[in-house]
Amino acid sequence: MASIQNAREQSESTRAAQDSILSFWGVRYQVKDVQRAIVFYTQMLGFSLDMQSPPAFGQVSLGELKLILSGPGASGSRPVPDGREQEPGGWNRVVLHVQDLAARIAAMKKAGLRFRNEMEVGPGGKQIQIEDPDGNPIELFEPARQQ
Repeated sequence: MASIQNAREQSESTRAAQDSILSFWGVRYQVKDVQRAIVFYTQMLGFSLDMQSPPAFGQVSLGELKLILSGPGASGSRPVPDGREQEPGGWNRVVLHVQDLAARIAAMKKAGLRFRNEMEVGPGGKQIQIEDPDGNPIELFEPARQQ
């Protein structure tokens, strides 16, 4: 009997979450210089500029992906209650689907972009990690061809 009640409570909780979460909005990256980040994403990766309010905030997009760039002083950059500072970097990353990864890598190396690794090849495809000017990782991914 208790398990039926638990299942009902979980179902109600799931419905409440689904009703309150409208959709995926985007990904937030902490940056030290919003204008520099906007230039990087728009000129080096082909994102479109949606809005900006330097030095605190910028938003760029690529297709359905919105990348929210939070600079020092932005509401999305404030310290969390336990005192930890939000900062750029880390290992979670945006993954961008690309064509001809090898050619893209060559062009980016020529342009002086920073790479975290060399191209990796696995059963799912090829990938490499680059960094934006603040050290936030971006993965470029070319899926394996399905036969």
